[in-house]
Amino acid sequence: MIHEVIVTTQNNNGRAQIAPMGIKWRGEIIVIAPFRPSSTLNNLLSQRCAAINFTDDVRIFAGCLSGRYEWPLSDSKYIDAPRLADALAHAEVRLEKIEDDVQRPRLLCRPVFQANHAPFRGFNRAQAAVLELAILTSRLDILPMEKIEREIDYLSIAVEKTAGEHEKQAWGWLMDKIDEHRQRQQVTP
Repeated sequence: MIHEVIVTTQNNNGRAQIAPMGIKWRGEIIVIAPFRPSSTLNNLLSQRCAAINFTDDVRIFAGCLSGRYEWPLSDSKYIDAPRLADALAHAEVRLEKIEDDVQRPRLLCRPVFQANHAPFRGFNRAQAAVLELAILTSRLDILPMEKIEREIDYLSIAVEKTAGEHEKQAWGWLMDKIDEHRQRQQVTP
């Protein structure tokens, strides 16, 4: 099972990297598998730690995919990587082992600290739709535009019926990104 989270890391100069990512659990181990090239991958390999942030604020996922990286951060307790200040929960992890791969290495990380910060108030269909659109947006250069259009048509129903202001804003950011991609495709022969 893949869990959609926000991974925060820090480079050697202390600059934070915020990235939406799917992680997997293998027992007590968290598997992070960023594609190459990736700042998150570079930071994890050099600093050997990350914060896994559990959030229901889909604006952060959409924001990172649309060039909005300025989200409030807080210091972690035991690692040299920040965490999202408004996360519902977070886990601080240390890199233990690397399963190398040319395209997508798997980084096996052990949690050294976990904390809950706010209650999870349940799922919203619009949040799930925004997450799905974020994944599609991250694959604009891989997937056929017809597939993306079909998915947008379906996902937009949940947004129209159940979205709050945060979900509408996140949806708009992603749709702007998709519209930019469409325009580039029309210009390119």
